[in-house]
Amino acid sequence: MAEVVVEIHVPMVPVSGPHLWIDRIEEFLTELEEGGDVEVPDDGEEFGDVYVFLLGGAGEEELLAAASRAVSLPDVPAGAFAMVTDDEAPEWGLGRRVDLPLR
Repeated sequence: MAEVVVEIHVPMVPVSGPHLWIDRIEEFLTELEEGGDVEVPDDGEEFGDVYVFLLGGAGEEELLAAASRAVSLPDVPAGAFAMVTDDEAPEWGLGRRVDLPLR
């Protein structure tokens, strides 16, 4: 049976140095995973004009709440969104889009 996965898509806006927010989000998600709140099935990766992080191991509501908190961290570019999908999706970007952070 397919499990819910939430993809966090963050725009790769041009900056004059490293994208420090990527490390910040990865650290945040690692802490959540170590706390048993979510699973991070794979490392984040650049995908076209966005950077994608994956979350699983919990219900949709919990995953979206974690995604919302992640994109609310300092220096994360505006315009992030989540794709609610499952672990059997053939590629990223398929599913239902949810604007982040949640309101």
